[in-house]
Amino acid sequence: MTIKDALSGPRTRREILKGASVLGGGILAMPYLSRLAFAAPVELTMLAWYGHAEPDVVAEFEAENNVKFKPKYYTGGDNMLGLIAQSPPGTFDVILSDAEYVQQLNSAGYIEQLDPKDYAFDDYFPEFQKFAGHWQDDKLYSVLTRFGFLGVAYNTEAVTEKEASSYNVYWADKLKGKVGHFDWHLPNLGQISLLDGNASPYDIDEAEWGKLQEKMKTLRPQIGGFFDYGGTFSSLQNGQMLAMAGIGDWITGTLEKNGAKVRSVIPEEGGLQWTESFSIGKGSTKADLAKKWIQYITSAKGQVKSANMAAYPALIPSQKGWELLAKETPEEAKRQGMLLNEGNVMDMIRNGRIKYRQLPVQQSLEDWNDFWSEYKGS
Repeated sequence: MTIKDALSGPRTRREILKGASVLGGGILAMPYLSRLAFAAPVELTMLAWYGHAEPDVVAEFEAENNVKFKPKYYTGGDNMLGLIAQSPPGTFDVILSDAEYVQQLNSAGYIEQLDPKDYAFDDYFPEFQKFAGHWQDDKLYSVLTRFGFLGVAYNTEAVTEKEASSYNVYWADKLKGKVGHFDWHLPNLGQISLLDGNASPYDIDEAEWGKLQEKMKTLRPQIGGFFDYGGTFSSLQNGQMLAMAGIGDWITGTLEKNGAKVRSVIPEEGGLQWTESFSIGKGSTKADLAKKWIQYITSAKGQVKSANMAAYPALIPSQKGWELLAKETPEEAKRQGMLLNEGNVMDMIRNGRIKYRQLPVQQSLEDWNDFWSEYKGS
């Protein structure tokens, strides 16, 4: 009896049992590798910003490795730290964090040491091969995967690019009640610190810190709301907010590609760089698989997926990733300024227009967080 015979036509109980034995024997005769396809996928937990465990990024890796990601999404580094602190060791196999929080993750014992030889740092631009904070005493704890710039985000029908080329636009009369804040103190206070003329916006003394707080208080009457990730998207898309502080192309790029009249520009005072990286969670029982994921997302094809991530686009540190991006999605490579052998985003880093976002140096993180809470409540 053939398999086709076993599955077609009217059959007696005896024929059904006979067919089942044929099929069963066939399954048992399959090579071991083929039988793995029937195994339940291995669950890999990920703590990350929204979008990193969505199908457009992870589907290929999941299919190739019989894995299913289980994400826990957060907004802001403080929220990320809180979620880890409240969870038993081993809860999260892979942890995506903003670069400025890696040292805190490491000092708290939340992430594993990594072997640099496991990752393709030779493919990276020199600026990113040994990124500050990801290493301690020549030991690696996190692998940079993507980054982007924060500047002035604006509605192109209400604000011109020239007007948006200074953070002073936030105080424009026509924007009263129409300026929003992405609800996180580091990017917002960092931007106004740049406006105050601080070359190192997060390394300021007490006099500069006092000046920054007073400047922020003058902005408060302009503010129409404080928004999380989803609220930032919707308020810019529907025109509720005509300018947004604390963000950049990671939000406006997605909206612009979908027809919204919004854009971001790096103003004359300079911009900030956000940087994301993956670590392996301390106590993970699937560290080998977590390592394999980091290797995948930092490979050229993984980098292209990261650059084009549906939730929010990003710049990528891999030169091989840039080369593949220019072949697969040349329009996006051009839009984001990631084309080799011509002017590109690396020029802004190299000429000093971009400052890395970091934790406050001369004040505590609590000082900045406390002021932000007071500012929101005023």
